[in-house]
Amino acid sequence: MPRYLLIVDFRSGPDPTPMEEWDEADVQAHLDHYARLNDELLASGELVGGIALEGPDVARVVRSDGRSGTTVTEGPFTEFSEWLAGFQVVDVVDEARAVEIAARVSAVPGRGGVPCEQPVQVRRVVDGAIADAATMRDWLGTADGR
Repeated sequence: MPRYLLIVDFRSGPDPTPMEEWDEADVQAHLDHYARLNDELLASGELVGGIALEGPDVARVVRSDGRSGTTVTEGPFTEFSEWLAGFQVVDVVDEARAVEIAARVSAVPGRGGVPCEQPVQVRRVVDGAIADAATMRDWLGTADGR
């Protein structure tokens, strides 16, 4: 079965209120939604894994030319209007099922129980390694919309 990466964008949605300002009950409802969904996906064998990430303010960007040195820069990254909160990998029968799960992730409750409508990217995981130029060319075709 194909695997899909569900990428959760934390700061986008109709309610701009930071979670730090939510009522504790709303935060708990948000977390409970994820817990129930993850339990269900584990029981069905569809959840491969998932990880929550620290915010971009504590992230590092590493660049190296492989010879003379490495540059490490710190956040915050003010040019980003969206940031990766975390992700899940699901092993599902088809893309339609991955989209169905992503919709449930997007509808996680926010303040007052109103769905957050978080954007969730659904991207198929590449089967096997990209180890030769032909495979890379095929992958690049998906990266630029060909």
